[in-house]
Amino acid sequence: MRYLILEDGSIYAGEGFGRNKETLGEVVFTTGMTGYQEAITDQSYANQILVFTNPLIGNYGITLADYESLEPGIKGVICHQVANHPTNWRMQTTLPKFLDHLGIPGIQGIDTRAWVKKIRVHGTLRGKIANSKEDAEKVAQELTAKDITRGTIQQASTKMPYPVPGSKRNIVVVDFGIKHSILRELSKRDCNCIVLPYTATAEEILSLYPDGVLLSNGPGDPEEMVGATTEMIREVEKRVPLMGICMGHQVFALANGAKTYKMKFGHRGFNHPVQEIATGNIGFTAQNHGYAVDKNSIDKDNLMITHVEVNDGTVEGLKHKKYPAFSVQFHPDATPGPHDEDSLFDYFMQMIDQGKDAKRHA
Repeated sequence: MRYLILEDGSIYAGEGFGRNKETLGEVVFTTGMTGYQEAITDQSYANQILVFTNPLIGNYGITLADYESLEPGIKGVICHQVANHPTNWRMQTTLPKFLDHLGIPGIQGIDTRAWVKKIRVHGTLRGKIANSKEDAEKVAQELTAKDITRGTIQQASTKMPYPVPGSKRNIVVVDFGIKHSILRELSKRDCNCIVLPYTATAEEILSLYPDGVLLSNGPGDPEEMVGATTEMIREVEKRVPLMGICMGHQVFALANGAKTYKMKFGHRGFNHPVQEIATGNIGFTAQNHGYAVDKNSIDKDNLMITHVEVNDGTVEGLKHKKYPAFSVQFHPDATPGPHDEDSLFDYFMQMIDQGKDAKRHA
């Protein structure tokens, strides 16, 4: 048996799979019916234990082509049932073997439906995957006292710059915990990308003569980036077109005077409807975040809201009123999820090309 012990003292028992180890993390859930490999390897889940609401995962196995990062920071996986004998022409291994290889523990057989109902009422809780339910009270006290989410961007971001070669527009990507699918979308548009750590300064970025700068997704509290990172954004957005995604959206907002807050249980899944205010069009989006931009804190002299979440009205998109810069809370790259909004990458390319044309005719 393996156990999930929560900070409120509640215990859920199930059968272990993946790596046999104990671990701590913030316990969150995703509503996606597919895409378990992409979710597990998404660095936005760093230091979190991920609960899948779909009752069966692992049924089409694992393939190298679907990684979103090679060294994911996720702490554990919880599901109702894992497929031990998957079948798919692309698969290279099974989910249990994949998790064991990455050192990630899992539990199956838990009543995930009951657990999600609890979280929706009480909010996100910290938890421990344990091999024993003894000393559960001590574990709960440890979870309550320990900060297990701080510093996740530092863990997830690349330590060294690296290129993703192309032959057209030069894009500098600031890595807060980037998904490979963002780089795939830029590669589809034949961009020449250089990925830099989150610590990159404006001087370092601009010395690479970028045509555009992209702020990636990532895990944790965006307020931790207030300071050097927000100063970098304020300097860069004046010089070159800028696009932010997920964490990049939140840090872009912070750099321009807005505030963020922690959500009760966040948005994680691939069926979140988002409305573009200018057109009224609604697209379904992939999302993975536990923080949001406070719409009441937005400086209307600098920023305008471009997208909102249909279900709860949270801010899903921003655009700068003075500079060619915008951001979205959702993932236009999807992977997994719908590709309703991948045209935003084309919009970014158009913004870059217009800026280059203006410089040529200046």
